[in-house]
Formats: sequence, structure tokens, C-alpha cells
Amino acid sequence: MSPTAGVLLGAVLFLVLFVYILWPEKTIVLQREKTRLDFLEEWKEQLYANLRDLNFEFQAGKYPPEDYERQRTLLEDETAAVVAEMDLLQQLDQATI
Repeated sequence: MSPTAGVLLGAVLFLVLFVYILWPEKTIVLQREKTRLDFLEEWKEQLYANLRDLNFEFQAGKYPPEDYERQRTLLEDETAAVVAEMDLLQQLDQATI
């Protein structure tokens, strides 16, 4: 086999693999559209994580008690509002079923 034939064979193989890898599929997978309830669930989980982090940092001595109480109250109020809206949306969903 001559060097030119080897280069040509390599180029053809490269082109075939390149097309195979980048060729679009015939079936398109659609991602489910997020609802308001999905968004609120993610937000609630993030707020819970923030509360855990706040408690950990307070116990580690990074927050004075006044700042901790203020931050905790704000996060708890926001979490309560999110949970209340989630409950309302779930009740509305059940009423329409």
C-alpha cells in the first residue's frame, strides 16, 4: 500500500466517522416544560439548603446572633411563602382533576 493510499483511506475514515458522530438523529427528545410548581419546588429546596448553611455557619461562629436571627427569619418567611403558593397550586390542580 502506497503512502498516498494510506492517507486517502485515513481521510475517508475520518470523514465517515465525523459524519456519523455529528449526524442529527431522526427522533428529537423533548424536555418537559417546567411548570410553576416545578420552579417552586426547586426554589424551596434551595431555601432549605440556605437555612442549613446558615445554621452551620452560625454554629461555626461566623454570624453574630442578631444577624443570624434576622437572616433565619427572612429565609423562613420566604420558605413559608413558597410552600403556601405550592399548596395553593396543588389544591387548584386537584380541583381541576
